[in-house]
Amino acid sequence: MKYDYLIVGAGLYGAVFAHEAMRAGKKVLVIDKRPNIAGNVYTEEVEGIHVHRYGAHIFHTNLKHVWNYVTQFAEFNRFTNSPVANYHGELYSLPFNMYTFNKMWGVVTPAEAAAKIEEQKKAAGITEPKNLEEQAISLVGTDIYEKLVKGYTEKQWGRPCTELPAFIIKRLPVRLTFDNNYFNALYQGIPVGGYTQMVANMLEGADICLNEDYLQKKAEYDSMAEKVIYTGPIDAYFGFSLGTLEYRSVRFETELLDIPNFQGNAAVNYTDRETPWTRIIEHKWFEFGKDKNGQDLPKTVISREYSSEWKPGDEPYYPVNDEKNSSLYASYKKLAEQEKHVIFGGRLGEYKYYDMDAVIAAALQKADEELFSQRLYM
Repeated sequence: MKYDYLIVGAGLYGAVFAHEAMRAGKKVLVIDKRPNIAGNVYTEEVEGIHVHRYGAHIFHTNLKHVWNYVTQFAEFNRFTNSPVANYHGELYSLPFNMYTFNKMWGVVTPAEAAAKIEEQKKAAGITEPKNLEEQAISLVGTDIYEKLVKGYTEKQWGRPCTELPAFIIKRLPVRLTFDNNYFNALYQGIPVGGYTQMVANMLEGADICLNEDYLQKKAEYDSMAEKVIYTGPIDAYFGFSLGTLEYRSVRFETELLDIPNFQGNAAVNYTDRETPWTRIIEHKWFEFGKDKNGQDLPKTVISREYSSEWKPGDEPYYPVNDEKNSSLYASYKKLAEQEKHVIFGGRLGEYKYYDMDAVIAAALQKADEELFSQRLYM
């Protein structure tokens, strides 16, 4: 065997594990089905703009050890995520804060805003929220729910809000202040030079093969390494033998425009049900509209995002963590535990929605467990 580890998937989980393994003196081979590294955080340079090909990724974390880790591989800018909501041409601040409440109701103090939300919650008769609709109304009132939550959420999930679980929206930021930073995170930013360069720095020294489908050549690849770190879909690994796990998918329409400014913000969410896309990303504003030399960029790139029902062959994005899929994943996990030479990790390998910092933390923990246990027996 030529390698200690075969790492299937060159996204964040695979790249972090690869780096830690190499740091421990292990030989690693990293393979990926795509023609590029970096998984869903892949950024591609277009006219000096780092375009987020698989949707906007804004790094944010409260985990100091994760922040210290990623800043070894990239310098981060000071980008703060402050999206705008567009409801039929009316613009509102996201997260929901005093700017939102003032525009919606004309209130000017936190006490007035809180009273308005409580009044609408009582009028709706909600005590224990049973679904997403009731949870949202209890957090922000009926008016904001109807204009800024309902249409967007139903486009995102392809289901009525009354059929979605309450927990989906529990992390929705609601503030009785004028703070328009979407994330409650100590550390936040975008890597200068793009995510692809950051991941390339993590993978420095590894052997990398792209455009390689592990499952089509599994026996051949397995023979090359002592152990496999698998970050692909867990159901695909087992040939979908128990059934297919479901996801929500996203389709992007990306355009290069010969103008310097399309919408004046990195992210604008379209919250009405009639607009077919969920949001428009204008990529240049993640780096303040400047090129690497600090010059204003004369063109811009936008991406319209369309949420869609997933079918086999589509790109899987968001696991559908309902009872049926959670039960099916639990069955696959039991099979995975019997594969003693394979570690299943990441969003697809664990069928779990992961923020970037949580993926990195999980990969670091798994690498520490794996490599430390080996050191014990050396």
